[in-house]
Amino acid sequence: MRTAIVGGGLAGAVLAWRLTELGLTPTVFISEQGRSADATQASGGLLRGFETDPAAARAAAESLAELRGSPLLRGWAGYRELDSTMVLPPDTDRSAVTAVLRLLDELLPGSAELRELPDLKAFLGLPPGAVAVVEQQAGYLSPAALRDALLEQAVRAGAVLRPEPVVRVLPEGTVRTAAGTGLDCDTVVLATGPWTPALLAAWGFPGGGLRVKQIQYTLGRGAPPGLGAFVDETSGLYGRPAGPGRFLLGLPTDRWGVDPAALRTDTELAQRVAGCAEARLGLDSWPGPDAVTVAAADCYAPSGGLRLRACLPGSPVLTFTGGTGGAAKYALGAGRSAAAALISGEILTEMGS
Repeated sequence: MRTAIVGGGLAGAVLAWRLTELGLTPTVFISEQGRSADATQASGGLLRGFETDPAAARAAAESLAELRGSPLLRGWAGYRELDSTMVLPPDTDRSAVTAVLRLLDELLPGSAELRELPDLKAFLGLPPGAVAVVEQQAGYLSPAALRDALLEQAVRAGAVLRPEPVVRVLPEGTVRTAAGTGLDCDTVVLATGPWTPALLAAWGFPGGGLRVKQIQYTLGRGAPPGLGAFVDETSGLYGRPAGPGRFLLGLPTDRWGVDPAALRTDTELAQRVAGCAEARLGLDSWPGPDAVTVAAADCYAPSGGLRLRACLPGSPVLTFTGGTGGAAKYALGAGRSAAAALISGEILTEMGS
């Protein structure tokens, strides 16, 4: 099967690697332009098993279990293990949380437990009734390092890496490059992250509800004692350690429809992050004078997260994108499922679903 993958981010790299494990030798088209603005290069790489949605929790836990079980993957990804805390609002359905915890115990035995106030000492001003899921087997990785390592492994297994910008993909599966070359394929996968909606529109494919959103965080000096990675659903604040004495913190943005090639830092959001860091974590001097704020973009799907989607009925052109925030935690499992679907030809998800 002649398979082309357009895009060399984490999604495309995982898919290429998975396909070589199954005996295929895909051609991967990569472009260095804009790499610094994509989610792979900028992602904080938080990993955990717990999600409130059981299907998402299973996908995240399976990916984390595979990573933790493979010294090679851990080394390629620069994986660092530390505890993870997810603070949930007071109206959380505790029976649903308990059901997910049972699921996690199958895949990551003994890792996760439910805690309540006043045990959550690292956080200030939590609303009464807030609870948290604390995981011991969690951490973070470098999506860029994992991407580079998986592309290298895929090439060693026979995949072809072509550093050529793609200017057109035709519905019948022909890839045309800026160098004037073409490649006829049985399957073309657009793993083009935040550039996907614009490329689909330019090439005459429906957008399928895919949207581009800015992501942003700040690396600052100062760290709350005893706190690893966390997501606070009551305030939106998230973060993790980022080296000795430094901490990465961020809040969700509301900047949709951004151009990934023309991003600008949201200074007001950075200020709100600093205010939330003081109010919720007691970090009154964070981020400090040598702080760095990082802005990037990612592609979001209406539902379903990172998975293959057919662009048109009967067309061999597919997309493999559409995170829901923090898609790095699902990448290994999503790549495995996508590769198996390509081999079997069972692409059940169409654009817009």
